[in-house]
Amino acid sequence: MRTFLSFMKKEFLQIFRDRRTILILLGMPIVQIILFGFAISTEIRNINFAVIAPQHTEIIRQVIERIDANNYFSFVGFLNSSKEIDKSFRNEKADIVLVFDRDMLHKRATGEGLSLQIEVDASNPNTAKSETMYLTSILNDFFAQKQVQKGIQTNVRLLYNPQMKSAYNFVPGIMGLILMLICAMMTSISIVREKEIGTMEVLLVSPTKPIYIIFAKMAPYFVLSCTNFITILLLSVFVLHIPIVGDIFWISAISLLYIFLALAIGLLISTVMKTQVSAMIISAAGLLFPTIMLSGMIYPIENAPLVLQWLSYLVPARWYISAIRKLMIEGLSISYAATEFGVLLLMSALMIIISLKKFKNRLE
Repeated sequence: MRTFLSFMKKEFLQIFRDRRTILILLGMPIVQIILFGFAISTEIRNINFAVIAPQHTEIIRQVIERIDANNYFSFVGFLNSSKEIDKSFRNEKADIVLVFDRDMLHKRATGEGLSLQIEVDASNPNTAKSETMYLTSILNDFFAQKQVQKGIQTNVRLLYNPQMKSAYNFVPGIMGLILMLICAMMTSISIVREKEIGTMEVLLVSPTKPIYIIFAKMAPYFVLSCTNFITILLLSVFVLHIPIVGDIFWISAISLLYIFLALAIGLLISTVMKTQVSAMIISAAGLLFPTIMLSGMIYPIENAPLVLQWLSYLVPARWYISAIRKLMIEGLSISYAATEFGVLLLMSALMIIISLKKFKNRLE
């Protein structure tokens, strides 16, 4: 145990002597969580809308005011006819146009439902779909209050994210990305650095068992990664205003397990690579794209081809992000994330076993 503590102390001193490493370990997560939290967003804002109306009546004025009062829309004016719609789209004056029925006054007087037409620039289909959905929702709420539409009124209740903030979706993904990259990249150079600076021989001739050397390498980064995890949670709550609904104990437990797994992956890379540069490239390129594309961080896994869905089962971030969403955002109990917890535990054990095997081969 004394030898293990000595190795661990050496690793701590080696890390704290390198100010650039400390800057990367502690500074980069803060920058990333703030940048990604505010920059990555599926919300569409500043939608310019125009109106075509046969007459500028009171009901039309109220409709325009209701839409314009929404944070997503800005009223840019009236168009004289449908011929001007294409021109307004080409000049980027308007993104969406609301066309009122010419028989609106008659239908209003007889109690019939109003007929409205929405013209939208669909050069970007995803954006057009969202804009149409936003506008339709506002119109339905407005006319339901005015009792213009007849029939059954549908009340919609949004669970877990009533304000529809995209940060609720992205923050668990960002946590999975940051912890994986920072932990794996830093530990991926730990053993390789010993080879390059010529101190590997000291480890080879020492009586310390390989498992102690591996855990001594992991311990300092584990402590610093725990600091990063706490920092990310604080920034999520106080800067991005995302409440922690679930049990903080289980959120921390599965996060610490994920950190351990990321460190183990980095150490496995470190035992295989021969230079620090190659270890950094492999850890960055080999973990960055799978974490972004196959974890459900941005794109739903269900929409991917079947082959990629199968490959996603090998991506640790998929299981961690899924668990964090259940525990942190939805407030579910740990039983709902038991599968994710078990998979991460199994992956951690496999990474340590393989790292030990590879390290032993280098001792022979």
